[in-house]
Amino acid sequence: MRKKIVAGNWKMNLTMQEGAALVAGIVDGLPVLSDNKHVVIASPFVHITQTAKQLEGKEYIYTGAQNCYQESAGAYTGEVSASMLKSAGVAYVILGHSERRQYFGETSEQLAARVHLVLNNGMKVIFCCGEPLEIRDAGTENAWVETQLREGLFHLPASQMEHVVIAYEPIWAIGTGRTASTEQAQQMHAHIRAVMADVYGADVAATVPILYGGSCKPSNAAELFACADVDGGLIGGAALKAEDFLGIVQAMVDA
Repeated sequence: MRKKIVAGNWKMNLTMQEGAALVAGIVDGLPVLSDNKHVVIASPFVHITQTAKQLEGKEYIYTGAQNCYQESAGAYTGEVSASMLKSAGVAYVILGHSERRQYFGETSEQLAARVHLVLNNGMKVIFCCGEPLEIRDAGTENAWVETQLREGLFHLPASQMEHVVIAYEPIWAIGTGRTASTEQAQQMHAHIRAVMADVYGADVAATVPILYGGSCKPSNAAELFACADVDGGLIGGAALKAEDFLGIVQAMVDA
């Protein structure tokens, strides 16, 4: 049985004090999790040690990071390495988020290198993929997402895919006034799993969680998580309020 996961991505939000209060609220209201139902809190780098300390001893809720650099160490001012994240208590690292690709020009070659470093340091990868509006309107979204996966992730051997989570972001439905339907989410998740099956075989494809990253909130989480190939969510705005985030976590637990 593959894991169900709700991961909160705070992006560039919250002071240290606000972050501590949010984590405390989440921990206090957390439903019972299990070996196959996990929660991840991916805060900005400056929060990580504080978040890890707050989560210490808590079962099935993990500290995450929003990125790392593709070199192990060196003169790269302002960057953070995978080994630094591991030493700070990080368990999951988000790589290839659409904002990183768009605003910072991250390439598939860079992401492939980062994937290796994260896995080699004993952490798990949450690998993001997804198409912009012009690709969706052109009807080439399946090929676009497949290319992202093949170039940035599918160089891994099958044995390492057990440490990978994929997150699908319909970029065209975030902040554009357009909404991705549950059917559209399921269609792309099913396509991603079919591509994985083509590369690694059906058994491996059946074990990799695929999260939905398109404006998931308490009001639509249950419907999304009921889809056969939607295994949870990568949550943005709703991760900044304990009540909203816990509502999504509860939907994952109930699914």
